Amino acid sequence: MKRFTSLFFISMLFVASQTVWAQDKMLTVEDAVYMNPKIYPVRVAQLKWIPGSDYYVYAKQNKLYKVSARGGSETLLLTLDNINEMMNKNGYDSLKRLPQISFLNNEELYFSKGNVWYDYNLENNELTNIAEIPDTAVNIDFNKKSRYLAYTLKNNLFISAGGDQIQVTNDENPGIVNGQTVHRVEFGINTGTFWSPDGKKLAFYRKDETMVADYPLVNIDTRIATVQNTKYPMAGETSHQVTLGVFNPQTGQTVFMETGEPKDHYLTAVTWDPSGEYIYIAILNRDQNHMKLNKYDVATGKLVKTLFEEKNSKYVEPEHPLYFNPNNPDEFIWFSERDGFDHLYLYNTDGKLIRQITKGDWVVTEFMGYYGKSKIVFKATKESPLEQNIYSVELDGKKMIRLTPDHGTHTGRMSSSGKYLIDIYSNTETARQYKLVNYKGKEIRIIKENNQPLKDYNLGKTRIFTLDPDTTPELYCRMITPPGFDSTKKYPVIVYVYGGPHAQLITDSWLGGAGFFLNYLAQQGYIVFTLDNRGSANRGRDFEQAIFRNCGTVEIQDQMFGVNYLKSLPYIDTARIGVDGWSYGGFMTVSLKLRNPGVFKVAVAGGPVIDWKYYEVMYGERYMDTPQTNPEGYKKASTLTYLDNLEGKLMIIHGTMDPTVVWQQSLVFLQTAIKKGKQMDYFVYPGHGHNVRGRDRAHLYTKITNYFKDNL
Repeated sequence: MKRFTSLFFISMLFVASQTVWAQDKMLTVEDAVYMNPKIYPVRVAQLKWIPGSDYYVYAKQNKLYKVSARGGSETLLLTLDNINEMMNKNGYDSLKRLPQISFLNNEELYFSKGNVWYDYNLENNELTNIAEIPDTAVNIDFNKKSRYLAYTLKNNLFISAGGDQIQVTNDENPGIVNGQTVHRVEFGINTGTFWSPDGKKLAFYRKDETMVADYPLVNIDTRIATVQNTKYPMAGETSHQVTLGVFNPQTGQTVFMETGEPKDHYLTAVTWDPSGEYIYIAILNRDQNHMKLNKYDVATGKLVKTLFEEKNSKYVEPEHPLYFNPNNPDEFIWFSERDGFDHLYLYNTDGKLIRQITKGDWVVTEFMGYYGKSKIVFKATKESPLEQNIYSVELDGKKMIRLTPDHGTHTGRMSSSGKYLIDIYSNTETARQYKLVNYKGKEIRIIKENNQPLKDYNLGKTRIFTLDPDTTPELYCRMITPPGFDSTKKYPVIVYVYGGPHAQLITDSWLGGAGFFLNYLAQQGYIVFTLDNRGSANRGRDFEQAIFRNCGTVEIQDQMFGVNYLKSLPYIDTARIGVDGWSYGGFMTVSLKLRNPGVFKVAVAGGPVIDWKYYEVMYGERYMDTPQTNPEGYKKASTLTYLDNLEGKLMIIHGTMDPTVVWQQSLVFLQTAIKKGKQMDYFVYPGHGHNVRGRDRAHLYTKITNYFKDNL
């Protein structure tokens, strides 16, 4: 085993021992569940650019202010009183607070009140009712150009257009679902509708899940408990079938794209051609290892051509649409991991690769847009896997400029001209700060100064560092020590774990990404340790795909490397190591406890995957294949395989209405433990889904904290 290396120190300014602030407050459970606004980072309400300009706006005390990026001059643009005057004039009820504003253009904005959408013209101070929809409408999708509004009622799709309500689908069978998300939102698309470039046609998903078995969720809020069935296709079982239709409100006709068979494939990356005559769909096979990017004729639904294909022996993961060049509609940018890292590729509409724009051992995480004649802006981990910075680059891949001058985790909004960027970021010294920078990354002004919301709190010290095993890339870790830490004493440890795909727990952000609860636990006298193992996000394809067909294997190896590091430290009480996690982290928690007997004295697992054969098709089969094709992998990953090793204290927590990791998962574990004569603790949250939200979350955190206090 290689010695532990690459140790480096990143401390929050307000937890450093040199601080001059009085730090005597302790976090409460209510603080830990974000019920105390006084400890939130600073926020600028409704901060956004006015389209086609270099002016941005922000809201304060029911007023909207307009600010010049160039000169900084500020003027009052709109007030709640202005809006209410026009609301009353037109016979509408007044608003109690400034609504959430969105711009249609540089002269008009829109907002909604309840189920009514309004257009407000800033030039002539006029208010217009754009659309009114039923109170029960959901999946609302407003188009700025046509001012049409799509929505769903139960399983059918509707459009509000010029005061008319148009019913797009008429399916009476509840197993046919229109205009809603599909594939359990596993491919980067969180909507079921897609407006054409001119807003005059609507593409929509039609999901046929009549062939999928009903899964019962039990609602105890009724006098006699009632069953609420949901469609839950489990790994290896029958999956739903999805098609894509295009509806034309002018003709009332729907044309379905001829996406072919097998019908249980996945339709991802849905993108309209700028002309509105074609639509692109990435067709991914159910094995998720072969993708075809297809072009379809909207008028006929016929396949025009397959532009290109991507294959991988493990899986391909198309999660982004095509980004067409506004200056050249025959070119688009495509995300791909084909070289081992998510990067941007420039293609033409014949399917010819023009060039790879970005490259390197780092990941592009977001495409932010085209600016000027040939420049794009994107977010990436180029400086470090812990950071997310914003960059610009020419389409030829040259002249890459980092636009965010401070280290950390950034989000941003570019002005229409591309001359200015609103940079919103946090890092290990900064809770949140808003800056304005120019297209060269030079700071122009601070829009909102960082506050120190926890400056009066007695927090422990946070360290972010790396461990370097022999056989894997370096692994990032975070350790929070209790306030008043004394290295000559022995401390119990709580290992907080997630460990699954699409998640990264350790970042160069406020509190190192730890949040309030882990700091609360540190204040209770624990060292809190976290490690991002192989399989987690933003480290590249091979790092993420290491878990393929063997979930819970390399992740546990990496976590145990971290535990062995902890054991090497003189201030760790090796007899008092606990582990806690939720969802995939719950799976990891149970797996770590059972597969390493004697190491973890106490474990708390929330919403855990117990056996992957009970998990859903899209996620489960991507990482594990099917139980039929990978029986050994499923057996090895199942926590039931190791239940004979159960000793010490284990508590499993589950929401009874969990539609993601169904309650059956942990009930099967409990049932098996009873049959084997194994003692454990079990707690449920009636009516809660995959997480415990609202005020009940304080109860959850108290439950977890007390379990560690009583047993660790």
